[in-house]
Amino acid sequence: MSDRRLALEKWLATVLGEAPGPLRPVSSDASARRYWRLDHRGGTLVAVDAPPPQEDVGRFVELARAFRAIGLNTPEVHALSAPDGFLLLGDLGERSYYQHLDAANADQLYADAIAALVVMQTAGPTTGLPHYDGAFLRRELGLFSEWLLEGLLSVPRTAAMETMLARAFDVLVEHALAQPRVCVHRDYHSRNLMVTGAQLGANPGILDFQDAVVGPVTYDLVSLLKDCYIDWPRDRVEDWASGYFDLAVRSGILRTAEEPHFLNWFDLMGVQRHLKAAGIFARLALRDGKPGYLADLPRTLGYVVDVASRHPALGDLGELIATTVLPRLAERTGPGPGLARAG
Repeated sequence: MSDRRLALEKWLATVLGEAPGPLRPVSSDASARRYWRLDHRGGTLVAVDAPPPQEDVGRFVELARAFRAIGLNTPEVHALSAPDGFLLLGDLGERSYYQHLDAANADQLYADAIAALVVMQTAGPTTGLPHYDGAFLRRELGLFSEWLLEGLLSVPRTAAMETMLARAFDVLVEHALAQPRVCVHRDYHSRNLMVTGAQLGANPGILDFQDAVVGPVTYDLVSLLKDCYIDWPRDRVEDWASGYFDLAVRSGILRTAEEPHFLNWFDLMGVQRHLKAAGIFARLALRDGKPGYLADLPRTLGYVVDVASRHPALGDLGELIATTVLPRLAERTGPGPGLARAG
């Protein structure tokens, strides 16, 4: 047993007033955080090891309390040791959207998630959060070039390709910055949303929000509806996005006059997110020894190819991915799930 695990169990014994029962791993995570479920007084709690300085449990606690104060279902914080990076949280259960979504229940589950998102955008905190500005967006786009093109796939970096990527990134940043700005969860997708019953609070339970920022209004929506881990037919995605737009107008987040721009913002924000995610998946494999996310690259990049086929300014980017990146990826990792539809 590691020193940190022993320290966590000692801390839990102090917090609970008794030695904790067996700690059961909850899930894998792309970060340095580790999670365990434990039984306590007829229920369950979740212990978190978020080692500093890589992780900031203080930010998690602040946001968890701020989101709960506006009615969102985030974990209750029962105990905290900021210097150690330890947390004891309420348990939102084991049924993630990713595990539970299907064609029959998707309309209701996404309606719940969109309603919660609108609450976050209308009443969520913005003071003190980092701003998703142009420099931030470009740093993220650089992950695609550094870790996927160069690091994982060894794609030759020609001057022509660099110029093409720079122009495509300019388009993506311009459209992101043109959008209204709101509180952004930044990882609002099926693996971070929980299907909860009445005893666990309003659906959905919301996790992994500690990296929240102030940023473009479509960012969380595209994370939800163009998920790197599960996907849907385009017409169904656009119907859900349209429903969000109507609710956002009624809630004062967007204006009716912005409707002609909305789906374009949504599509291009998705390209920025998916390029970033592709770079992160490659980095997880190469730097952190977590190759499992490579299986999601064909789907993630497939979204980019689809949008680029409808946006001439991104045509060359889509061609690069379709004719060079995806074939090299298949040679490196196998074909992956591609764009197999959920329903």
